[in-house]
Amino acid sequence: MIITNIEQIPGKTIVEELGLVHGSTVRGKHIGKDIQAFFKGLVGGEIKGYSDLLAEGRDEAIERMKAQAQALSADAIVNVRLTTSTITGGAAELMAYGTAVKIS
Repeated sequence: MIITNIEQIPGKTIVEELGLVHGSTVRGKHIGKDIQAFFKGLVGGEIKGYSDLLAEGRDEAIERMKAQAQALSADAIVNVRLTTSTITGGAAELMAYGTAVKIS
C-alpha cells in the first residue's frame, strides 16, 4: 500500500476516494524512562527512551490506519498527517489520518 503525505501520487491516477481513515494509540511513560529522562535533563541531549516510545506509537498508529484502509480495499492513502495530544501527564495519543483511495 502506498502511503504519502501529498495529495496525488506521481505517475498514478486516483480513480475513487474511499474516505477518511485513521489509526491511533495511547502510550504511557514508565518509571524507568522517567528516571533516565531526569538524569538526561541534567546534562542535556536527546531522551532516547521517550524518542523510542513516540516512534513506536507512530508506527502503531500508521499500521492501524493502514488496516482500516485495507478493509476498504484501498490501494493507497494520500494526504497523511500525524498528530499527538496529551491525555494525562504521563500519556500521549498519537494519531495518523489520511484519505483512502483507489488508484490506476
